[in-house]
Amino acid sequence: QIVLVSGHLDSWDVGQGAMDDGGGAFISWEALSIIKDLGLRPKRTLRLVLWTAEEQGGIGAEQYYQLHKENISNFDIVMESDEGTFKPSGLGFTGNAKARDIVKEIMALLQPINVTDVYDNADGTDIDYWMRDGVPGASLRDDLSKYFWFHHSQGDTMTVQDPNQMNLCAAVWTVVSYVIADMEEMLPR
Repeated sequence: QIVLVSGHLDSWDVGQGAMDDGGGAFISWEALSIIKDLGLRPKRTLRLVLWTAEEQGGIGAEQYYQLHKENISNFDIVMESDEGTFKPSGLGFTGNAKARDIVKEIMALLQPINVTDVYDNADGTDIDYWMRDGVPGASLRDDLSKYFWFHHSQGDTMTVQDPNQMNLCAAVWTVVSYVIADMEEMLPR
């Protein structure tokens, strides 16, 4: 059984892609790194996917889906960060009411950093195939007020990234992915 965390590596041709979507790729990598460094071993596999060709029509995600869809019942949740790594506020979530209630309980663990909201509908080109077929999905929600200042522009460089805000995003990704991966049962569908 698999809990998938992800971001995509490709960027728009005029920028470095630090915000879109290097930040999402980084916090996904960091989540698994933190869990490993803490010596935690969840019941399910945590899988990192660094998608390619999202900007060119999502062909990397489609290929991954085609290669793994026969095991779709083993995917517990698919998580994608693709809207920057500014100050997080919560998660967008796609799934049934019982699964949403569980995710709300998990998000309550993040009260100390004030990131507890669960919004309707996860967003993510790379996880859409899975969610369309009933796999619960989550996407990071953060402060988008400055995102489009940099999105698909020459301004999308590493100087945009705030290490403290990225750490908060990585904390959200770490807690949510680990707790779901270590639950007794998979999220209800």
